[in-house]
Amino acid sequence: MSQSLYIDDTPASVKNAKGLHLITMGTPNGQKVQIMLEELAEKYGTEWDTTFVPNRNIMTNEQKKEWFLRLNPNGRIPVLVDNTQSPPFCVMETSAELLYLLKFADKDDVFGFKDEYERSEALQWLFFWHGSGAPYQGQVNHFVKFAKEKIPYAIERFKNETLRVYGVLEIRLSGKYTGEPRDYLAGKGKGKYSIADIGTWPWVKVWEFSGFTKEEMEPFPHVLKWIDRIAERPAVKKGVGEKYSFKK
Repeated sequence: MSQSLYIDDTPASVKNAKGLHLITMGTPNGQKVQIMLEELAEKYGTEWDTTFVPNRNIMTNEQKKEWFLRLNPNGRIPVLVDNTQSPPFCVMETSAELLYLLKFADKDDVFGFKDEYERSEALQWLFFWHGSGAPYQGQVNHFVKFAKEKIPYAIERFKNETLRVYGVLEIRLSGKYTGEPRDYLAGKGKGKYSIADIGTWPWVKVWEFSGFTKEEMEPFPHVLKWIDRIAERPAVKKGVGEKYSFKK
């Protein structure tokens, strides 16, 4: 056990873990890494352990306690800990976690690309959602679902920005300016399912939870088909399924 990384208050499931360990909860950010691990398990037999942080613990700032901040100073889930390294190596931020798993667990680049230009496309779309999509939709969720005071300006602003970002995804998937519709965000031709999709899909799929209507989503038919296409993958079903539902 790393004396500087783990303390007495660190949950036993975390400090006694071997190999890869994911600290997560059933949010879109948590689901990104859950899905990636499930995909790697199907392809390579990748193994990992999981510690769940219940919603009620998040609401009481469990992730702001010292044991958690030693793993991720930003106090956010998910956190990936690689205990095969000495001392254990921690990875924070979902896009960084996906890229870490891609490099160290996906030797065949099944969910990435060997071609540098295709790889660049995947990075562009991964970072696009990380920086321009998730923050806006996260604010929609906050102001629509959780804010103590309903602030119409904030709701309108962040809903409009999220819809704008959906529109960017629609341009990409529809082939509006290329004449060739795509199945996935990155890669030649119709594209290939990759970390770009894994890093984006868990957020976009919850558009109804975020308060968007079917009428508001009508301008994005290719995005809706993309949501349904990815939802049918067995590893995706596992990554958002009962396995990750904390019941206690």
